[in-house]
Amino acid sequence: MQSKNKFFDDLSQLMTNAMGVAQGAKDEAQTAMSSMMDRWLADRDFVTREEFDAVRAMAQKAREENDALAARLAALEAEKK
Repeated sequence: MQSKNKFFDDLSQLMTNAMGVAQGAKDEAQTAMSSMMDRWLADRDFVTREEFDAVRAMAQKAREENDALAARLAALEAEKK
């Protein structure tokens, strides 16, 4: 035999609704924080990973060219002597 108690049913419904409200508030706070962080990061002049990798590759190529030119210059100076 199952007895229904309106008080417990109402309490259960209230708790279920409260959990839904809490979940909605959590989602809203999370979205607001994410938006705020995106705006903060956008205001800073941070480079993207792709930009960083491109500049690093350019620097590496320039370093290699500089080494090659230094070796060539050393060879030309050695011939002169």
